[in-house]
Amino acid sequence: MRIFVTAGNTQVPIDRVRCITNIFTGRTGATIALEAYRRGHHVTLATSHPETVAQLQAEQTRWRCRPYRTFEELATLMAEEISAGKPDAVVQCAAVSDYHAAGIFAPAPGNRFDPIYLCWHGAPTLMVDCSAGKVKSDEPELWLRLVRAPKLVDKIRSAWNFAGMLVKFKLEVGVNESELQTVAEQSRLQSDADVMVANTLEGAADWALLGNAQGYKKVPRAELAGALLDVLESEAPRG
Repeated sequence: MRIFVTAGNTQVPIDRVRCITNIFTGRTGATIALEAYRRGHHVTLATSHPETVAQLQAEQTRWRCRPYRTFEELATLMAEEISAGKPDAVVQCAAVSDYHAAGIFAPAPGNRFDPIYLCWHGAPTLMVDCSAGKVKSDEPELWLRLVRAPKLVDKIRSAWNFAGMLVKFKLEVGVNESELQTVAEQSRLQSDADVMVANTLEGAADWALLGNAQGYKKVPRAELAGALLDVLESEAPRG
């Protein structure tokens, strides 16, 4: 099979030297990609942490690693690989930013936000645009405006016309196993994914749920890559 795996975290620039990102390192996606390669599949890995696959840095006959840093770079890379690369399976493991930075502002003189009562002092409430190549650090406080980013996993079917096997990942915080399974299945249906991998932040190092509408099973973290590849190999691609 031709398998395309995304891994790692995306950066969203605030200015030319600062960004918003998340804590994820791409090791799960790297482990899945390496297991797929070990089993003889043709693998393309898009990752923000190419050091996780240093043992295969040189391009092999069945192996390609495509580094990225930002949300936009990953989006462009995914569009290219899915539309032109025609993979049989896509494993969307990357922790993609949910929001874009849409401006950074400081309260105008005479305006102050009260964090206790959640209200502004000063009328009318005015903000000063502080956007710059490097935002100055002399303001007492700054306000960052965030707007929702498009869900790249939802574009895989609709915008990029992918018809193969799609694996989606979902992370939740503070839910029990039953609640996690409910959320996972709703998320799978939203993106028209074939297989779901879901875990909690609290249990991420130990286990994950793997499955779909036919049922979910709890898989030890050390066995996740192999279990997922078993599923992909047992299912015929759509396309």
